[in-house]
Amino acid sequence: SNTLSAAEHTMALLLAQARNVPQAHAALKAGRWERSQWTGVELSDKTLGIIGLGRIGKLVAQRAMAFGMNLVAYDPFVGNDRARQLNVELLGLDELMARSDFITLHLAKTPETLGLINAELLAKAKPNLRIVNVARGGIVDEADLAAAVAAGTIAGAALDVFDAEPTTESPLFELDQVVVTPHLGASTEEAQDKAGDTIADMVQLALAGDFVPFAVNVSAGEASETVRPYLPLVEQLGRIFAGLCDECSDAIDIEYQGHIAEYDTRILTLSVLKGFFTATSGEPVSYVNAPQVAEEQGIEVRPTSTTTARDYVNLVTIRGGGHAIAGTLVGLGAKPSVVMIDDHAVDVPPAEHLLVVRNDDRPGMIGTVGAVVGAAGINIDDMAVGAGPDGERALMVMATSASVPEAVATELRATDGINAVSVVN
Repeated sequence: SNTLSAAEHTMALLLAQARNVPQAHAALKAGRWERSQWTGVELSDKTLGIIGLGRIGKLVAQRAMAFGMNLVAYDPFVGNDRARQLNVELLGLDELMARSDFITLHLAKTPETLGLINAELLAKAKPNLRIVNVARGGIVDEADLAAAVAAGTIAGAALDVFDAEPTTESPLFELDQVVVTPHLGASTEEAQDKAGDTIADMVQLALAGDFVPFAVNVSAGEASETVRPYLPLVEQLGRIFAGLCDECSDAIDIEYQGHIAEYDTRILTLSVLKGFFTATSGEPVSYVNAPQVAEEQGIEVRPTSTTTARDYVNLVTIRGGGHAIAGTLVGLGAKPSVVMIDDHAVDVPPAEHLLVVRNDDRPGMIGTVGAVVGAAGINIDDMAVGAGPDGERALMVMATSASVPEAVATELRATDGINAVSVVN
């Protein structure tokens, strides 16, 4: 709800710091015409270092570009292709510090980011660097920052957030080169209105058992607009994968291929686990406790990403225990589709009821399976057949109108030419 307000406040502080607006304002209000004392700098052709290229960082990048700034960023969860789309060059933190004329921070406060901007890092900066923090207090070591500004190690800073709030005492408050505001990043009428709407939406999602964006107890990054449509698909892939496995593997490999690999996919991994463990345990598993369930069961989860995807713009593949499944979103309507099972190419929706049959690749097998299923009074809503890589085995996937009873599955398993049968519900 406050994303836009925070981005705009970042730009406000960036401009205020560059042009010494608060200092000149205070001087004139106090009866002093100090035109020459408050000479500022232009933003155009300066390098802006953005630490954290998430929702707010992206908005700041777009606005800074309009001022003619050169953009560099540090974010370990953003790939080069995604950065190039934003006209941003990705750098390591030390190099970003050394090259930037301005730095803005857009990070969550975590044990890893606490005190991130400290004396050691500030010593690597150019003397004309100005730092803006509208993210969270504590990310910047305030004592180290004050010392760096006072010593001329950097030119100045602008802060909206502080380690302890509310506060009226800080070594930063004594420095003319530092602009401060009392945590106003979300203090707009529009942001407050959006906050109420967002809370209602999030409660509705939570009650429905769906993913709740920005939940503080979900151990994953935010779900971007590109990633979020894949959440239902990968949860279904996890559910179907569980039905394929006779027993749990000690490791689950999840591969993200294509454009989606440029984004933070941790929430997709949680969604896979949510579907998988809900199916295997028969109990509801959430985004919150899915990692704990994996740890308790001794299952190692190994996500990987690559920007190349053969045949598809994006592809998510799950492997483990000798089985595999892959899926994607297809067409303008982003229809979810299972496109591979156990290395057989298929194309079926991740339906509620699936029958997976592995059989010899010979004439008559489709009719045989269809006759058995039809005799049980079950309609086949959709079907795909995939030949095996060896040319001797094939795989049938049927989306059925109802769950296939165990008696029907047993009959199929006893049929000549059928090697294995899995019923997924």
